[in-house]
Amino acid sequence: MRKMIVIYWICTGLVALLMGVGSIPNLLSSADSLALFQQLGYPAYLLPFLGTAKLLGVIAIILPGFPKIKEWAYAGLTFDLAGATYSFLAIGKPNESIFMILGFLAIAGSYVTYHKIRKAKMA
Repeated sequence: MRKMIVIYWICTGLVALLMGVGSIPNLLSSADSLALFQQLGYPAYLLPFLGTAKLLGVIAIILPGFPKIKEWAYAGLTFDLAGATYSFLAIGKPNESIFMILGFLAIAGSYVTYHKIRKAKMA
């Protein structure tokens, strides 16, 4: 059980780091984020929304309790990452999307171990 908890926090920490750090330029509508969104063909007003959603998702998976909210947060973070991956592939930049594999693995590891720990506690 202890090993599972360590794996959970490593994966969850990676998710929090990747998505949390990624949310800051979005929240601030930084020049780099605006340029990237323009290149992808997305409107600039979407940046603060996505930044807020990512930050709330990170908070939801870190805080204890609230299992239903955690489910939605994991789903939202996965959809965000899937959308980003698809966007890079659609504009012909597969190298940027390769980095997303780390994000998917971290989310999957956090999600799976969260449920294993939760199931063990209920037993």
